[in-house]
Amino acid sequence: MTSETTRADEATDLLQHLIRNGCVNDGTVYSGQEQRSVDLLRGYLEGSGLDMETYEPAPGRTSLVAKIHGSDPSAPSLALLGHTDVVPANADDWSHDPFGGELIDGSVWGRGAIDMLNLTATMATGIRHLALSGFRPAGDLTYVAVADEEGLSTYGAKWLCKNAADDVRSDYVITESGGFPMGGADGTTRLPVIVGEKGVFWCVLIVKGTPGHGSQPLRTDNALVKAAELVRRIDEFRPQAQLHEAWTRFIEGIGFPAELAGPLLDPEQIDAFCDTLPLVGLARQAHACTHTTMAPTVMRAGTKTNVIPDRVELEVDIRSLPGWDTADVRAMLEQVVGDLADDVEIEFRSEEPATTSPIDTPLWDALQRVSQVFYPGARNVPFLTVGATDARFTRTLGSVSYGFGLHSRAIGFEEYGTMFHGIDERVDIESLRLSTEMWMALADDFLV
Repeated sequence: MTSETTRADEATDLLQHLIRNGCVNDGTVYSGQEQRSVDLLRGYLEGSGLDMETYEPAPGRTSLVAKIHGSDPSAPSLALLGHTDVVPANADDWSHDPFGGELIDGSVWGRGAIDMLNLTATMATGIRHLALSGFRPAGDLTYVAVADEEGLSTYGAKWLCKNAADDVRSDYVITESGGFPMGGADGTTRLPVIVGEKGVFWCVLIVKGTPGHGSQPLRTDNALVKAAELVRRIDEFRPQAQLHEAWTRFIEGIGFPAELAGPLLDPEQIDAFCDTLPLVGLARQAHACTHTTMAPTVMRAGTKTNVIPDRVELEVDIRSLPGWDTADVRAMLEQVVGDLADDVEIEFRSEEPATTSPIDTPLWDALQRVSQVFYPGARNVPFLTVGATDARFTRTLGSVSYGFGLHSRAIGFEEYGTMFHGIDERVDIESLRLSTEMWMALADDFLV
């Protein structure tokens, strides 16, 4: 029988190769080229007995679906959903090559090591060894490795859920991220389970001005100057905090001491508390979990050094709380734009409200049972992720969708948070082992 060490070694090797494939998604149709990683995964899974299919809605933007068919069509089905694309990385900022996949002091370094090639690799390792062992569940077990999650999933999960729904639909889905061990005041380990995510309202503010000669700037109608004022207003805008079920249940369940929990559960105190909290990662998470946020991220302006700009495009990343719709987001933007309204057009590129899944489900109970095997006495707590995942699409198919994995204590919760789309991203081998074994134990618990 294959040992846990062997499976961990396989997951490590697979992760290193996924990182080295460098499937960087910059948001354009021909970036990503996830075909490379699908070829790698398919080659790894071949010969295990899995039923596999690939989909390519655009050249090179390939996704893989692998399945162990269940014996009972009426039994609950489970899908493990990972993505193979990553965001760009500037090598000058990193301690090691972000696409080297180097194994250093027991950790694999590289872009995607946490987001989320680690889970994509361990999911593949787990289902391969389940298939090789002759595992035959009552309900279907599906592994999906998708393209384009780091864009808008146009060529990945969004496309699959619309065009291949029968192949990817499952009663229950697990994707990123969750499972980072946190210690409560009573010494009990808490493991966050992602039960929902904020909405994604990406927009462009088109700022208009009047062209002129750059040598005569006095009293000109400079669109770039107005755009700079918009950036300042966005940065300084402070919407009211709003507490929701996932947040309150997380704080109440995590076991923070009263001096932390009190302000984090008070909408009148939380803003000032986050401004002074020395744990920067926790402060950012707490603020983002309780506010609809705006971040100016890209600006395009000007045509020539000596021409006053007459048009600027300012991209803004807006993440909305549960309950917000496009009208609410537009009203917030209009409040920020204020007296510049005549010169600013608002164009939405994405309008996806927040999505959530119920907490009290059979899958929740199974995750709680299985977590005990690896962290005896641990309690799972719900969490709302402030980023977007492909769960927002699987929920449209009626799937209860969570984010989970299992991680060691080698890297702290706050440090994990800074590595998502950050620098020096890495994951330790023990975390790869824990996730691999957890997927196998979960399938055996939940599907048999």
